[in-house]
Amino acid sequence: MRLSEHTYRTVSSIRGPLIFLNRVREVRFGEVVRIIHPEGGSLEGEVIKIDGDTVLVQVMGETRGLDTGSAVIFSDAVKRAPLSVEVIGRIFSGSFAPLDNEPPYIPERWGAISGAPINPVARARPQDFIETGFSTIDALNTLVRGQKLPIFSCAGLPAKEMAAGILRNARLAGGGQFVVVFVALGLTHHEYSYYMDVLAGMQGGFAAFINRAGEPVIERLLAPRFGLAVAEYLAFCHAMDVLVLITDMTNYCDALREVSTAREELPGRRGYPGYLYSDLSSLYERAGRIRGLAGSVTMLPVVTMPEDDITHPIPDLTGYITEGQIVLSRELHQQGIFPPVDVLPSLSRLMQQGIGEGQTRSDHRQLANRLYRHYSRGRDLRRLEAIVGRDGLSGKDRQMLDFADVFERELVHQGNVRRTVAESLDTGLALMQRFALEG
Repeated sequence: MRLSEHTYRTVSSIRGPLIFLNRVREVRFGEVVRIIHPEGGSLEGEVIKIDGDTVLVQVMGETRGLDTGSAVIFSDAVKRAPLSVEVIGRIFSGSFAPLDNEPPYIPERWGAISGAPINPVARARPQDFIETGFSTIDALNTLVRGQKLPIFSCAGLPAKEMAAGILRNARLAGGGQFVVVFVALGLTHHEYSYYMDVLAGMQGGFAAFINRAGEPVIERLLAPRFGLAVAEYLAFCHAMDVLVLITDMTNYCDALREVSTAREELPGRRGYPGYLYSDLSSLYERAGRIRGLAGSVTMLPVVTMPEDDITHPIPDLTGYITEGQIVLSRELHQQGIFPPVDVLPSLSRLMQQGIGEGQTRSDHRQLANRLYRHYSRGRDLRRLEAIVGRDGLSGKDRQMLDFADVFERELVHQGNVRRTVAESLDTGLALMQRFALEG
């Protein structure tokens, strides 16, 4: 038997989901272990810290019943994902266990869930338009193949419904093999039932990883990595274009904080670990395109901003790493507008790479600029109207106020109706013509 397969009975303490072992030799970070339960059965764990001959193991399951005499078997293997095109159309838990009552498939290969970093020199510029079905994204903040574009929401806003709409309606302009990898983290029972109903009605290609609130915290950290490992395999080994939709990254960061606290690490801002930025980067930076390869990984993470604070560490650091943001508005939601996207603080920094002649439409950029300009003017005039009243404004200013109202009711609001990018642009152009607005 190899040294790395030795069984250790040197557990010094158990703290929640963490086990500390002493006098451990020949161990590596991320190594998978098996913990033998005194009452029979076993649990899986992962080495998350090595300090001399003391090792810290994160247990993927309930540690109740374990004691310091429990046996821990080291496997000499890191956590890997079973990769195959058979993953398409399947639903898994956060630990890659099937949830769809279908049998396991035979993997074509096993891949490390941490992935391989993309050499910056080998990165290709994100390009080509991905249609989501929402006008506020497709026409005004276009998502581009290879981009990472977060959706910033607030508690109580319909981010769940918006994520479901993208899951159902997203497609790659111009056709091609397109797959959505959906990762849902920390779901309540209601959210779980909702997403399972959505997945049951899916027509296109997808793969889903679902983690529920009552399941082990470590699964909340593993699920995005499993999803991204699958996305990279489909994209760069099978030339598919993959959209990774993750909801909600706030639950991921809270799980990271919980594990960090259990490890007694020094906290950073708001109690989150000091390595939160690098940890988020290790996920977000797996999106992109590689020169010479046909596939791509595009990412749409949903971030619920605690206390509606966009300067909170989670949205703040996400904004540093990603290429823009889609911001949801509580005010628009209260008016019954769906999706309640506030287009003024929203931004897609790579929009220019996916629009124009041969991609969307030749007048796309010009029309989007005009819509932004006039809507911004109307929004500013609302504050002036609150002071001087509508009668105190000029006829031109009242026209701008009306335009802002109609813009929100007819372009931003679309309910559950899917729009193509051409329909979105036509709606915007019709608004400009109705109000006789020029550039």
